[in-house]
Amino acid sequence: MNLLRCHGLSKRYGNKLALDNVDLTLETGSPIALVGPNGAGKTTLLSLMLGFIKPSDGDIKVLGKQPGSAALLGKVAALPQDAALDPDFSLLTQLALYARLHGFNGKAAENEALRVLALVGLVDAARSLPKALSHGMGKRAAIAQALIGAPKLVLLDEPTAGLDPVNARNIRDLVSNLAADITFLISSHNLEELEKLCGKVLYLDHGKLSQAVDLTTQDSQTYLTLQMQPCDMVALQTQLQGLPGIEAIQPSGKHTLILKYQPAFSEQLDIQLLQLLHQQQLQYRMLIKGRTLEDQLFS
Repeated sequence: MNLLRCHGLSKRYGNKLALDNVDLTLETGSPIALVGPNGAGKTTLLSLMLGFIKPSDGDIKVLGKQPGSAALLGKVAALPQDAALDPDFSLLTQLALYARLHGFNGKAAENEALRVLALVGLVDAARSLPKALSHGMGKRAAIAQALIGAPKLVLLDEPTAGLDPVNARNIRDLVSNLAADITFLISSHNLEELEKLCGKVLYLDHGKLSQAVDLTTQDSQTYLTLQMQPCDMVALQTQLQGLPGIEAIQPSGKHTLILKYQPAFSEQLDIQLLQLLHQQQLQYRMLIKGRTLEDQLFS
């Protein structure tokens, strides 16, 4: 099913062109990342998808419908970065209220509130006040609100911002577990988090769709990313170039190398590389198949 279809989509604010002739088609499925520098047009695109604003030129369809139309009520939800529940009313009270706004009545509204709390692992905190929750639990409670009514599309803005690694992992696991039934579009500056979670990445810059990277078909068969402990990187690069199958080596940052190799040497290259590092008594921090998202977008 078409999640999003844009054709010649542009948005102007006075003389400023915030979104510039974007053509894009996305299908429902695995989480999708939306990245780009501040002012790139990400918020404008999300606002157009939600029907908060109208395009200046072109057209946009969400789940085959006009954004903001009655046909999308309950099917599209959004969670802004700093969204928070009222600190003085329990989670159950507030979520049941939002469920009633979605058309649930009486006991059904409370059951829906408990259902979404179960999805985010907060049933035991149902009668707690938001101000009594940890930051990570507060994020999950806010996501629960966005899940009321079983939407087909959920827009998340910086869902792991300010979280420690454990709580960030909890949010990633939550999104992954729900992705079979809900398509998530996630706007974030945290490329490392997005790489672990998303199947596709859209890169906006100066209002234009600069790149669309499909992480499910990325170049893991022809690249290795090697991150080292501090060492003589120039000497190491020279030694690595002697390994069979190596076509090119590109530095990426102070202690990282991107190795491009011939696919036929894939199975033996890992072993030979590790043997070389052992012989030279060199320690590495990370060795992964493919390139990092940062390298794919900016190299």
